[in-house]
This record gives sequence, C-alpha cells and structure tokens, in this order.
Amino acid sequence: MNAATGSEAPLPDDGARAARTDLATDPGDGAEVPRPALVRYALGSAGMGVYVTVPGLLLLYFLTDTLGVTPWLAGLALLVPKAADIVLHPFVGSLSDRERARRGNRLRLLTAGCALAPAFVALFAVPGPVADRPWAAALWVAAWFVVANALFAAYQVPYLATPTDMEIGYHGRTRVLSFRMVVLTVGILVGGALAPLLAGEGDSVGRYVVMALALGAFTVVFQYVGVGGVRDLLPAPGPAAGSAGDRHGPALAQVRDVLRANRPFRVLVSCYLLVSTTTHLVLAGLPYYARHELGRPGFTTVLMAAFVAPALLTTPLWFRLSRSWGKQRCLLLCQGFFVAGALGLAAGKAAGLLVPVLCTLVLGVCFAGLQLFPFSMVPDTVRAADGDETGRTGAYTGVWTATEATGAAAGPYLYSAALALGGYAAARAGEEVTQTGGAHTAILLGFTLLPALLMAAALAVQSRYRLDARFAASR
Repeated sequence: MNAATGSEAPLPDDGARAARTDLATDPGDGAEVPRPALVRYALGSAGMGVYVTVPGLLLLYFLTDTLGVTPWLAGLALLVPKAADIVLHPFVGSLSDRERARRGNRLRLLTAGCALAPAFVALFAVPGPVADRPWAAALWVAAWFVVANALFAAYQVPYLATPTDMEIGYHGRTRVLSFRMVVLTVGILVGGALAPLLAGEGDSVGRYVVMALALGAFTVVFQYVGVGGVRDLLPAPGPAAGSAGDRHGPALAQVRDVLRANRPFRVLVSCYLLVSTTTHLVLAGLPYYARHELGRPGFTTVLMAAFVAPALLTTPLWFRLSRSWGKQRCLLLCQGFFVAGALGLAAGKAAGLLVPVLCTLVLGVCFAGLQLFPFSMVPDTVRAADGDETGRTGAYTGVWTATEATGAAAGPYLYSAALALGGYAAARAGEEVTQTGGAHTAILLGFTLLPALLMAAALAVQSRYRLDARFAASR
C-alpha cells in the first residue's frame, strides 16, 4: 500500500510469503476447528438474525401504518439512531481490542450485549398516551432504537471479530462464516416469517408487543449460547500475545487509519455499504409491496420466506463454488443476479403471484452469497495487510459493522423518502386509507428499480477488489 497516494502497490515478497503462509496453514476447509464449538458459535447468529431482520422489516411499517407517523418523520426516526452507529461501532471495536489486549478475549463486552432483548421489546411497547401523538411515538421509537443498537453493537462487534482472532486460513475462515451464515439465515427466517404473523396486519400495538416478547426471548437464549461458543473457540483468557496496546487510539482515528492503510478493506467497505443499503431497503419495502401491489398483506410472510429460505440450501453450495471460483467472482455473480431479480419484481400482480415469488427466490439465492462472501473477506483483508493488523481486529470489525448499520439506516430512509415523494398517506391502527396513483408508483419503483440501481453500483465498486487474485497467485 502506498500510504501517500492510497494506491495499491504490487504485493511485496514478504506480503506474498504471508499470503502463501496463510493458505499453507489452511487445512482446506478449516477441519481442525472443533465442530461442537463451531456449532455453538454459529448458534449465536440466530438471535442476531432476529434483530437485524425484524426492525428492518416492520419498524417503518409500524410507524406509518399503526402509529400514524408520516413517512418523512418515520424515516428520520429510523435514520438518526442508526447514524449514531457510525461513531458507536468503531468505538465498540476499539474497546473490544483493548479488552483483548488486557484479558486475552472480548467476552465481557460480548456478554453485556445479551441485554438486547428488553430494549427490543421496548421498541414496540409504545404506551397509549405516547402512541396517540405521532411525533411522540416517533421519538419513543427513536430513543429505544439508540439503546437497542448500542447493545447489539456490544454483541456483534466482538462476535464477528472471532474468525480473525482464530488461527485459521483463507478457506477455513469461509467455512467458519458459512456455518454462521446458515444459522443466521435460520434467525432471519424465524424473525422474518413469525414477526408478520404475530403482528398481524398492524391492527394494534399489543400484537406487536406480543411479537417482540416472543422473539426477544428467542434472541437472548441464542446469544448466550454464542458466548459459550466463542469461549470454546479461542485460547484460554490471558494477555494477548503481540497485542499492540499503544495502537488503540480514539475510535474515529481508528476508522481513518484502517481505511487509509488497507485498500482492499476500503473497497470492500464501500461495496458493502451499497449492498447493506439495498437489502435493508428491500426488507423495509416488503410489507408495502405485499399489501398495496399484490393486494395481499399476509403475503409478507411468504415473500420473506422466499427471500431467506434459499440461503439454507445455497450457502454450502456457495462455499464449495468459492473454492473453485474464488470469493470475488461468486460475489459479483450474486450482485448481477440480484439486479435482475429486483427488476423482475416490477411486474407486480399483473404477472400473477408466481413471478414475484420466483423473483424473490432469486434474490434469496443471491442474498446468501451477499452475506457469506463479504463477511469472510474481511478477515482476509486484515490478515493480508502490511504489518500486524490482527492486534486491532476489533477496529476493523467496528468499521465493518458501522458500515452495515449505516446501510440499515439508509435503506429504509430511502424507501420512506420515495413514499413521501409519492404522497403516501400514513394511517393509525384500524384505519383504511386509499393511496393515490403516485403513492402506488412510489411503492413499486422504490421496491424494484431503486434497489436494482443500488446493487448495480455495488457491483461496479466490487469489481475493483483485487485481494482474491493476490491470494490465488500465491498458491
């Protein structure tokens, strides 16, 4: 890396040796990782899957169609708390690096994140006097969203640092993340399928509270299982050898440093910002598309299952394919087919229900790869960086999860902006509102054309990633 220009220099001899060593120590599929501990680690993702899905899927709809909050205010109520994550996640990452330097692991922070469930319930448990005032309801949701996001960061950042903390190689990291992706998919499927069923058609706050209580209990149980898995995968507690404690500066300085020093990571982050924005926009738009374009509010569960369920089957297939093609080629393939699937959804109910379901299945197959490959490429960028960057793995993970959180905020906000521009009319629980033609156009194009354009931009950015070729050349 040329620090002055930010351009990518040819891999130096010692860098090539490092990449070769990383591959040489890789058992091919990470078979030396104890399977029971790996399964327990992966199970921690089930609870994470619920939290990354349910607010993204239902919170905007809850605000506009149950609490009567106008789309522009509802979008802000979700955007501002997530914007705070830009600072919060790198701070948590830096804090987790300090924990690892002092104690040899990140378990205290990970355990603290298990307090997420009560904050998740509070998001939807809006008191009656507050629910009667749309602006107050928006403020309530925004405030609890800040608390929930902070607790989620305390769990997510040290949890995702685990594959980099482990002494495994290029394909081994993909194997660990493939286990995690399968279980994450189960969590997303549980949250995405059960949440709309338990919440009904948004006819009362009470239904949403019941939904949050049930899924909150599910979340906390699997979070604690994940803590045990992390404990079993990593060495016994103790000061981390070679940790550079003096490198842990302020959180924003860490963001600047890791982005400046590591071009492959910088490209990957830029691409994943667009990917995260796109997938969260699709989640936010799904209830609107099902209700207003397909005329079937209950079809949200069907489409959500079609979006998520393919990952259970295709994640292992993507892992095997990546061993032959490499992660980069597979990721570009996922992005290209996602664009096609999103555009196909524009047919709406005119093509019958089969076409939207098939297009959503295509998106689901792509979604599996869009989660597996970028997450497994982050440790690659850290391990291949000049110098010993593993001492600040938490900083990298904090930047990465902040990127994901930013996309989680930008996606629903972009969709809410499209609804506002189209003149979408908000409604309180039990009210029936007829939407204008402009609102229907906004619902459809915001759910189809806009994500297609965003994912096409992600593909263009990802095409600049070169680290996979450097690993392949060093074999």
